[in-house]
Amino acid sequence: MKKDTFYFYSLLFLALFACTPKSGEKKGHMPEETIRFEPPVSLEVASAWADSMVGLMTLDEKISLIGGDRIFYTNGIERLGIPPVLFADATQGVHLRDSWFGGEYIYEQALPKSTAFPSPILLASTWNKQLAHDYAEAIGEECRAGAIPVLLGPGMNIYRHSQCGRNFEYFGEDPFLAARMIENYVVGLQNTGTIATLKHFVANNTDFFRRKSNSIVDERTLHEIYLPAFKAGIDAGAMAVMTSYNLVNGEWTGQSDYVINKLLRQELGFQWLVMTDWWSVYDGEKTIRSGQDLEMPFRLATEQAASLLREGKVDEPDIDRMVTSILKTLYAMKAFGREKDENFDQWDAHEEIALQTAREGIVLLRNENNILPVEDDRKILLTGEYADKVAVGGGAANVKGYRHVVLSDALEDLYHDQLTVSLKASDEEIREADVVILNIGTYDSEGADRPYDLPKETEAEIDRVCALNHNVVLVVNSGSGVNLSRCQKKLSAILYAWYPGQNGAAAIAEIIYGKTNPSGKLPISLEKDFRDSPGYGYLPDGEQLYSGWNDEKEKLYPVYDVRYDEGIFVGYRWYESKGIVPLYPFGYGLSYTDFHFSDLKVSESRFGKSDKLIVTVSVKNTGSRSGAEVVQLYIADEECSVPRPQKELKAFEKVELKPGETKEVSMVLDVNDFSFWSPDLKEWTAEPGTFNIMVGPSSAEMRYSARVILQ
Repeated sequence: MKKDTFYFYSLLFLALFACTPKSGEKKGHMPEETIRFEPPVSLEVASAWADSMVGLMTLDEKISLIGGDRIFYTNGIERLGIPPVLFADATQGVHLRDSWFGGEYIYEQALPKSTAFPSPILLASTWNKQLAHDYAEAIGEECRAGAIPVLLGPGMNIYRHSQCGRNFEYFGEDPFLAARMIENYVVGLQNTGTIATLKHFVANNTDFFRRKSNSIVDERTLHEIYLPAFKAGIDAGAMAVMTSYNLVNGEWTGQSDYVINKLLRQELGFQWLVMTDWWSVYDGEKTIRSGQDLEMPFRLATEQAASLLREGKVDEPDIDRMVTSILKTLYAMKAFGREKDENFDQWDAHEEIALQTAREGIVLLRNENNILPVEDDRKILLTGEYADKVAVGGGAANVKGYRHVVLSDALEDLYHDQLTVSLKASDEEIREADVVILNIGTYDSEGADRPYDLPKETEAEIDRVCALNHNVVLVVNSGSGVNLSRCQKKLSAILYAWYPGQNGAAAIAEIIYGKTNPSGKLPISLEKDFRDSPGYGYLPDGEQLYSGWNDEKEKLYPVYDVRYDEGIFVGYRWYESKGIVPLYPFGYGLSYTDFHFSDLKVSESRFGKSDKLIVTVSVKNTGSRSGAEVVQLYIADEECSVPRPQKELKAFEKVELKPGETKEVSMVLDVNDFSFWSPDLKEWTAEPGTFNIMVGPSSAEMRYSARVILQ
């Protein structure tokens, strides 16, 4: 054995025996106020080991490590016993690839299959923090079984507008909701020994020639809207962050000192691995000095690192810092030398988590005359493009899955002879049915945005079906909002099913049948017209949306500005401030039962900045079915030195209730929930004054309120 290799393994042995808990050890789900993952090897020990390894490397070896290899691997150094490490997309499961850009990346050697979970925007629609933990834990278990130490997710960019092609990969429009789901996701994933990669940092809210979009956004807006989910993930212990394709205020994020060193490392306190998105940096000097660690998928911008060193444009300590950050992160999570688990057998359990996520995340938007659930003695016609296929999004987030369930089969299992399936139903078939279920959808993907308006042929089909039958249930499969304003009054019911995963059609069928009571709530506002959106007008003058990735044209396209002139007024904050009534508001979703709120109480009417407020409210199921309600708490500042939204979500709890059952829900607030980012002080500030605490089932329905005074 070579001396250096022996030194490597000696340090490895000492560090591993000095640290607990072991990789993959279950630590359970922690209470919200203490959600935090600690790596199996401490920062101090991992940093010391990484420093020692850097001291043994040649300059060429160090430079080799700051770029990726074979698209989804880090480089290794065989001489020192440091093996390459495999990364995998994405947020909603493990994206298995046969090949990529002509290279050989045989993920099947690691995993024979992977579960296609519902899209993250559907997960956000569950408003279930524990489910976010379990969902991510299942994905992490599959990564661990396949010896894949790094997952390139979760994605968490804010839903600024409905046309963004990657909205389905994210957690909606509200930073508080996204933050609470993300912190649970991070802990669930990393408890399995799998590194979570928070992406895409930051203000990456369009995929229209995404590498050329320059987000012009002020510091207050960044801190109040676009950073909270990242902060929550970092505070929860996330071990990696991926920068985004876009520019922020004139500089590409992956080579921006302001974005990485100032915002991410100094303000958010991130101490672990930062990587670029694939092919997203251009200036080697800026990249090396920005706080960036790893250029993926290869060294392109940093290819000239050696000459930059010779010219004095960068210093060797800059390279050392990058290498140390990469190594300490991978070492702290015991990422080196993973072996796959040939006996992994959790597929059934993971399918059940995927199905439960779909059950809780599908949103019932409309149910006129209680047409749903559909009784099993009625003649049902299922039609539409997605009646016999699984709806999915594309790009990095696409997960193939296995044992797929389509809606036609799922409904047939429940309704048997009562069901007729006709993908392109005739007028006669539509007229003769007691109930028509029309299943439509969109295909969303990174690389392009897609129109908010439905395609004309889809609108025409909805019109035709509704003209022939007055009992039409529309099932929408999409990764983002679609314009339902023209058709919604013609429809008896609307189920917003998002991309529900490999077996989510079974959940749709259960809801239609009445076996499952819907409890999903919108994590977005559905506007009546895209012109109502805060993001309207983001396209350059004269431009139209395109389809496909269009990478060659993107290379030639000039940098264009996307001005975030709405500031902090995103989503429901925007619509309320402008007096615009959306078609369906943030937090909205119907049930087959009814819930009554009562007895709102606040522990103190006056409180200081070091105090905690306990808010309690009673919720009763007054209907005849068991169901779940999401108690949503919003805060409004009655007077402030800066403009603030009419209300902001600051707490929520999902509660299960049997018919006639009442539960008291408690939520805890502290001074952070009453604070805003001060542009003058450049810090979070809570001004003394009067605040309204409001509770209800959606952002548009505040059933009770109480006034409190911050002293």
